[in-house]
Amino acid sequence: MKKIEAIIRPTKLEEVKKALSAAKYNSISVTEINGRGKQKGTVQQIKEDGESRYTWYRREILPKVKVEIFVNDDEAQKVINTISTSAWTGDIGDGKIFILPVDNVIKIRTGEMDEKAL
Repeated sequence: MKKIEAIIRPTKLEEVKKALSAAKYNSISVTEINGRGKQKGTVQQIKEDGESRYTWYRREILPKVKVEIFVNDDEAQKVINTISTSAWTGDIGDGKIFILPVDNVIKIRTGEMDEKAL
């Protein structure tokens, strides 16, 4: 079994959820997070209310979303491809996908284990 963690742009969450649902992967966890990558944030331009000029500022910590999903080993690549395709913009900050091994899963309600617990 694998745990797939994807850190993506918040604006891509709905597209990722729809793509995963279309691929029959409905069980996901979503967490709003903040962080930064190698670019150490971004420089953004904002317009002050009632003013005609823009102000530049550096935003070092950016809002992101972490999507977590647990799948059998043979399904992992399909989920990775689905997330990669639906979260992609081609710009810096698209995110990362982490794949971790899972030793055991236990469904609390039934006591089922491993693949049956998914």
